[in-house]
Amino acid sequence: MTLQAESKKSCCDSVTDYFTSAKFFIYLGHALSTWGDRMWHFAVAVFLVELYGNSLLLTAVYGLVVAGSVLLLGAIIGDWVDKSARLKVAQTSLIVQNSAVILCGILLMVVFLCKVQLVSLFNGWLLTLCYILVISIANIANLASTATAITIQRDWIVVVAGEDKSKLADMNATMRRIDQLTNILAPLAVGQIITFTSPMAGCGFIAGWNLCSMCLEYFLLWKVYQMTPALAIKTGQKEDEQELKQLNVQKELESVQKPCESSELMSGVAEASSVEKKNGCCYNITEPFRTLRDGWVAYYNQPIFFAGMSLAFLYMTVLGFDCITTGFAYTQGLNGSILSLLMGASAITGILGTVAFTWFRKRCGLVRTGFISGVAQISCLALCVVSVFLPGSPLDLTVSPFQDITSHFMGDSSLPEANPTTDSFINRSTSAYEIEEMKPQVVSYLSVSFLFAGVIAARVGLWSFDLTVTQLIQENVIESERGVVNGVQNSMNYLLDLLHFIMVILAPNPEAFGLLVIISVSFVVMGHMMYFRYAYKTLRSRLFLCFSSDPKNETDNPSPSESDKV
Repeated sequence: MTLQAESKKSCCDSVTDYFTSAKFFIYLGHALSTWGDRMWHFAVAVFLVELYGNSLLLTAVYGLVVAGSVLLLGAIIGDWVDKSARLKVAQTSLIVQNSAVILCGILLMVVFLCKVQLVSLFNGWLLTLCYILVISIANIANLASTATAITIQRDWIVVVAGEDKSKLADMNATMRRIDQLTNILAPLAVGQIITFTSPMAGCGFIAGWNLCSMCLEYFLLWKVYQMTPALAIKTGQKEDEQELKQLNVQKELESVQKPCESSELMSGVAEASSVEKKNGCCYNITEPFRTLRDGWVAYYNQPIFFAGMSLAFLYMTVLGFDCITTGFAYTQGLNGSILSLLMGASAITGILGTVAFTWFRKRCGLVRTGFISGVAQISCLALCVVSVFLPGSPLDLTVSPFQDITSHFMGDSSLPEANPTTDSFINRSTSAYEIEEMKPQVVSYLSVSFLFAGVIAARVGLWSFDLTVTQLIQENVIESERGVVNGVQNSMNYLLDLLHFIMVILAPNPEAFGLLVIISVSFVVMGHMMYFRYAYKTLRSRLFLCFSSDPKNETDNPSPSESDKV
């Protein structure tokens, strides 16, 4: 009985220790943060469509502004993360992000409540100004969210895990599982609120949630910081302080050794100081551009450059559960209920990918895990390529992929006209029944079934590969450059994401979707070829010994000679 009591006590103590550990507090704070982010990202698109009369114009503008901002400012945000104290960065980005969402929610409530009055004021320009403010504030929230993600997911958990790479892998996988779960549940929750109440009630709920969440997340960050003394020490800051002290000592010695200069030299000194002021002004103006340049140079010089580029290339794809895939699915006869089930299956396979990552990393090593994940993803995406040529595929090579875009530019377009009184877009002469009759009749569901089977199955390899590259960046990038490198990585991801949207804009008709699928798979293959180059330079022929007897003895970090890119 004594042994049983002691075992129960030790078990209770271990559970208590876990729920009071810094690791659990990071998980809880991340869950609160991602829940709010997922609710907001889902709801803001719905709100913008609702505001502009069921048009996608504002949503498209918002997406373009967000992607362009991160693309241009990613390196600068990362540089700020590197040069500032960890707690200050985390708290500042948290407050800015949540405050922007709260302010945006309040502004949207005002617009929903007073839209009729705003339309009549200043010929509708006041309403347009409200649209601009909403998109601008929402963009600020997204930039702050990017800083939070770089700080917590790329820096803090590395410090909390310490030198234990297995613990770091488990933490990365758990954080990604939280992402997957909140990606399903948060939009579902806020969607029910908007559907059964009103968009204005949804705005109020999101604003209230972010206010409460901000306070709790602030407390959790402070607790993690207090429980992890290593977070207070930053390598880059320490080196800068030492260099600054050395410069100050040198200046003091020079001032003691040098005799007083004659008054004749005072005019020359004044002129020199004025030139220095001008140069200093120019230096301050050009500092963001130099930071952007230095960030991209630092990213290129990293030993994991090709690994990071390989991850970015995976964003150039239409084979994901976004608005593009959803729209194509509707043209193939799939309804909302089936799509929701497919999204749930996609999330489940994504969670399986995080489990596969931890299993393969322990048995094969980190670099080999990325190689295996890439092979698995490409193998699954082969189903998508096959689907292009199966019965039911809308692929028609006789129809020009650019038919829609050229017809718009040539003036042969039947675009909907705007009603200035309601801001809604309606077709001039086509009824709802005629639109339904104009939809292409689906001959077979075989093609779309293979397509989504490949997309869903590929999520296992995708998320396992994403976690692999994430941990490679965490382990191989020095602490003083961790923020700027991750900032540039985010910029690269958004750049390839922008390119895939441009590709769809140029060839939007369903007959060309098969070509987009083939192009997407080609970019995924090119991305994994880049990773193979990195992996082979790292492990050479040992890369193919996937289940070596002792993978822990084989380093995952490339030697300087092996990591040369040229």
